[in-house]
Amino acid sequence: MKKLLFLLFISILYSCQPKATDEVSQWEAQAENVTIIRDDFGVPHIYGKTDADAVFGLLYAQCEDDFARVERNYVWATGRLAEMEGEDALYSDLRARLYMTVEEAKAAYDASPKWLQELCDAYADGINYYLHTHPEVQPKVLTRFEPWFPMFFSEGSIGGDIESISTRRVKSFYENDQSLALTEFGDGLTHPDPYEEPKGSNGFAIAGQHTASGDAMLLINPHTSFYFRPEVHVVSEEGLNAYGAVTWGQFFVYQGFNDRMGWMHTSTAVDFIDEFVEEVSEVDGKLKYKYGEEMRDVEVSEVTLKYKEGNEMKERTFPMYRTHHGPVTHKLDDKWVVTKINWDPVNALTQSYTRTKLKTNDEFRKMMDIRTNSSNNTVYADADGNIAYYHGNFIPKRDPQFDYSKPVDGSNPATDWQGKHTVDEVITIFNPANGWIQNCNSTPFTAALEFSPKKEDYPVYMAPDEENFRGVHAVKVLKEAKDLTLDGLIELAYDPYLPAFEKLIPGLVEAYDKSANKNPDLKPAIEVLRNWDLRTSKESVAMSMAYYYGSLYSRMGKNPERLSGNERVDYYGTGSPYSERLEIFEASIKELEADFGTWNTPWGEINRFQRLNGDIDLKYDDNKESIAIGMASARWGALASFGASKKAGTNRIYGSSGNSFVAVVEFGDKVKAKSILAGGQSGDPASPHFYDQAQRYADAEFKDVAYYKEDVEARAAETYKPGKRK
Repeated sequence: MKKLLFLLFISILYSCQPKATDEVSQWEAQAENVTIIRDDFGVPHIYGKTDADAVFGLLYAQCEDDFARVERNYVWATGRLAEMEGEDALYSDLRARLYMTVEEAKAAYDASPKWLQELCDAYADGINYYLHTHPEVQPKVLTRFEPWFPMFFSEGSIGGDIESISTRRVKSFYENDQSLALTEFGDGLTHPDPYEEPKGSNGFAIAGQHTASGDAMLLINPHTSFYFRPEVHVVSEEGLNAYGAVTWGQFFVYQGFNDRMGWMHTSTAVDFIDEFVEEVSEVDGKLKYKYGEEMRDVEVSEVTLKYKEGNEMKERTFPMYRTHHGPVTHKLDDKWVVTKINWDPVNALTQSYTRTKLKTNDEFRKMMDIRTNSSNNTVYADADGNIAYYHGNFIPKRDPQFDYSKPVDGSNPATDWQGKHTVDEVITIFNPANGWIQNCNSTPFTAALEFSPKKEDYPVYMAPDEENFRGVHAVKVLKEAKDLTLDGLIELAYDPYLPAFEKLIPGLVEAYDKSANKNPDLKPAIEVLRNWDLRTSKESVAMSMAYYYGSLYSRMGKNPERLSGNERVDYYGTGSPYSERLEIFEASIKELEADFGTWNTPWGEINRFQRLNGDIDLKYDDNKESIAIGMASARWGALASFGASKKAGTNRIYGSSGNSFVAVVEFGDKVKAKSILAGGQSGDPASPHFYDQAQRYADAEFKDVAYYKEDVEARAAETYKPGKRK
C-alpha cells in the first residue's frame, strides 16, 4: 500500500512538472527577445522584437523598480485590497466587483482582439517571470498575475472613474440598507476636499511661431502623488518607440511622446458620471424596478470577499444589484441609486495603447473616435507643427430637459444616455492663431486667448470647469513667450509668480493701513509683505507668511456668498471685513512663530522634500535629512506644483504630490526632450537611483532624455536581458 501511494505521489508530481517547466521555458525564450538598457539615471529603455516582447520587458523592469506599487495597484483594482489592508477595505473591493466581476474580466479578455490578448499575456508573463527569478520577493496578495487583470485596471484616467463613487455610501447600502444625505453639490459622489492640495496637471502645446527652432513643443506636467508613475522608454521592431510616464503595472506610456507626436492628459471636470434613482419593489418574491410602463428584473448576484484580520483570512459574502443603468451603489431616501460610468475596458486599453504608436494628426484624431478617455483632457503637439486640444473624450449625450448634475429619475426612459457625443461635438482646439494652448484643469474657454471655444456653443455638462489660478498664470506667461528653447520652456513652466496672492496680500496690507486698532507688533511683517513681488523662492520670508495666512484664511474665513475657487480667495482680499483679515493674519503669525520660533523664517526652511524609505505610505521626520524647496502649492497658482503639508509629528511641511514626472519635448526632424522625476527611478533605498534626482528636482535641473538608440547606448550603465541582470 505504501509503495502504491508513493508511486501515485510520483505520478502526480511528474504530471504537474511539465506545465510549470513549459511555462518557465516560454518565459525564458521571450526574455531572450528583450534587452533592457538602464541609463545613468536608471531609466529603463526596453527593446523587444515584437510589441508583446517589449511589454514583457516593460513589466519586468517596472517590478525591478517597485514591485510593491505594481502589486498594490492590481490588488486595489481587482477588488482584493481587504486581503492586504483588512476589513475596512471591503467596500473598496465591493465597489470594484460591482463594476466588474472576475468572470466579466475573463470574458472581456476572451473577447479582445488577438493583438491585445498577446499584450495582456506578455504583461502577466513579464511580472510572473520577475517573481520566478526573484524568489526573495514575497507578494502580499498576488502570487500570480493573470492576463485578464488589465481589464480591471482600465479605469480612472483611462476608462471610467470608479474613485468618484463613495465607498461610504456603498457600505451604508450593502451593509446597513441606509440612505445618506446628498452632498453640498446635490449628488452622491465623492468630491475633492477643498482644503487638500488640488490634484491635476498642466499641459502646454506651443506652435513653431513661438519657438527658436520653429518646431512645436509640448509641456508634460502631471501633478500626481510622488512616485505614482515611473519614467520608461519602450521600443519594438513593430513600430513602438514611446517615452514617458507609465502608471505602475500598466503596459502603455500614459503621458509621453514618440518621434512624431506627444500627448499630455490633464484632469477634467466634464460631467461623464450620472446617478439614476430606481423605483425597486418586490413582486412575487423577485426584485423588480420600474422603467416606463414596464417592471424589469433587478439583476441579483453575490460575491464573496476575503479580508485580513490579524493573522487570519476571513470571508464575507455580499449581494450585488444591477439595473440596465449599471450597479446599485447607494440609497436616496427609500429608493435605490445606480451610478453609471463609462466601463469599456477592451476599447479603453485599445485607445491607450494604440495612441503610443501613431504618427500623424489624422491618425491621432481617428484614435480619439474610440471615445473611452473619460476623466481627462488631452493636449497634443506633433512634428508636422500641429497643436491641438480635446476637452474630454467620453461624454454621454443627455436630454437637456433634465439636470444631470443631480440624480435623475431612472424610471423615465427619457433620462437614459442617448449614445456618446462625437469628437466633432466636444470642445476641441486645432492650430489656434495665437500659437499656443494651455490647460491646467481649468476652463477650456481661456485655453487659447480669443481663439478659445465659446461657452455658449456647448451644453453646460461639457465644461463646468472653473478658471483656476494656474490657468490665469499660464495665460500670463504664454502671452509673453517667444523664441522658446527647451530650457526656456522649463523656465516658463517654473515661473515663480503666484497670482492667488494678487488681491489677498494687498488686501491684508490695506486692512492694516486703514485699521484704527492695528497691532504695532505686526508692522515689520506687514512691511515685508508690502514689498513682496508675489514670487516664491527658498529665500522668501514673505512666501512663508503668505502660506500660513492663506492656509489659515482658507479654513477660518467666512464665506457669506458661498463663493468658490478664485472668487473666494479674491473676496478675502477685497470684500471681507478688515478686522477678519487682521485677526487671521495675527493668528497665522502666532502659528508660524510657534512652529519655527520667528515669523522671519525663509520658505526653504519650512517647505521640504524628503524620501526616507520606499514605503507606499511614507513617514516624515523633521530631525532627518531633507531638501529645501522653493516651489509652492498649485492652490496659489504655482505652475510647478509642490503639494506640501504637515505630517504626523512635524512642524515643517513636506511635499507628497505635485510635480512628479515632468518633461519638455521639441518635435522636428528629430525629437528632443528633457525630463525630471521626483526623487529617482527606483523605490529601493539601496539603489543609486532612489534619490539621485532629488536635488535636481529641487533645482529644476532637468536631465537630457536619451531617446535614440545611439544616445541610449552612449549613456548605458547596465545592459541585460530579463532574468540575467548582474
